[in-house]
Amino acid sequence: METTLIILKPDAVQRGLIGSVVSRFEQKGLQIVGMKLMKISGELAAQHYKDHAAKPFYAGLVRFMTSEPVVVMALRGVAAITVCRNLMGATFGSKAAAGTIRGDFGISNSFNLVHGSDSPEAAAREIALFFKEGEVLSYTRAVDSWVYDASGGKIE
Repeated sequence: METTLIILKPDAVQRGLIGSVVSRFEQKGLQIVGMKLMKISGELAAQHYKDHAAKPFYAGLVRFMTSEPVVVMALRGVAAITVCRNLMGATFGSKAAAGTIRGDFGISNSFNLVHGSDSPEAAAREIALFFKEGEVLSYTRAVDSWVYDASGGKIE
């Protein structure tokens, strides 16, 4: 099982898409193990996007991400990082395939609705930035036996 960070960006929150986007992840079978509505500070945005600090879009990205509330989630599941990134779709809404979050809800190349960790290392770092100890939970869901086939002794 992997745990990944997802951020519903200010455009998703302002457009009233929280429920629609969260339901995509839940319907796929991913488990929400942490979730909160928050306003990202400039300091937190700088830490989160530090790898982009030298890029020309950095200042605008930080300004956007700190402009309005976001929803941050920790999602858990088999191959959660890849599954989430596939659900999100291509970075630019205008190029994202129909059936993906960005493809169905986005058209902008700047406002792309969601962020998802791109590696296990990034997920661990990002989750630690947005969630305090004890805010990401572990719990059993009865539905997991219908999400994952474990009849062969291992989860598939």
